[in-house]
Amino acid sequence: MVRAGIAAAVVVAYFLLPLDHLGPQRPVLSWALFALLLTVVAVLLLRQVLLDRPDSRPGVVISLLIVLSVHVFSATYYALAKEPGQFSGLHTRLDALYFTVVTLATVGYGDITPRGQAARLVAVLQITYSFVFLTAAATALTTRMRDRVVRGPQRDRSR
Repeated sequence: MVRAGIAAAVVVAYFLLPLDHLGPQRPVLSWALFALLLTVVAVLLLRQVLLDRPDSRPGVVISLLIVLSVHVFSATYYALAKEPGQFSGLHTRLDALYFTVVTLATVGYGDITPRGQAARLVAVLQITYSFVFLTAAATALTTRMRDRVVRGPQRDRSR
């Protein structure tokens, strides 16, 4: 229940935060926030991947960090779209979220396309970030879940 509440809070924050103040009006702040947030999420994901504490709940943390990373990229795309020539077809926050999910899923419908160099750079970063961090996190999560399922019956037999 808490996980769903936090995920909902991230989504609500994404739609309510004053993202219109980012982008071409404040490029240094925009890029610094993007780099800082991605770094924080990456470090927290790596921490979950590398720590194997039996009392931890990696499924909760990893899934929330994935939701957060999706919204960090969405906010970045939305801010970038304010600069003329960066995107074709991206006008709203929902467009940015849609483009992020389509890119993450490697579907690429083609209705929204990054045209500018900064937009293409962020798209490449998202793809790379997804391959490295989100794949590692998902692999660690499934491995831990499989180990818990396998250990569960063995624990019961030893009693």
